[in-house]
Amino acid sequence: MAAASASSSPHSLATASGLLLGTVGGAMALGALVGWLVGSAGIGLLVGAILGIPLAIAVVYGVYSRAGL
Repeated sequence: MAAASASSSPHSLATASGLLLGTVGGAMALGALVGWLVGSAGIGLLVGAILGIPLAIAVVYGVYSRAGL
């Protein structure tokens, strides 16, 4: 019975995955843009990915901690 209620939760595994991928992707895009403006989009993309991982974890933690889960 617990599996049925977990799958109907608005904060599912798919939601967490989407938040992680969206946040990392956004950080990478922003990093690439900033890198392109200063002359190296590849380095900007790398920096965006490195900074995006802890940012994505913080976003997921924030969403799930507000939900009380």
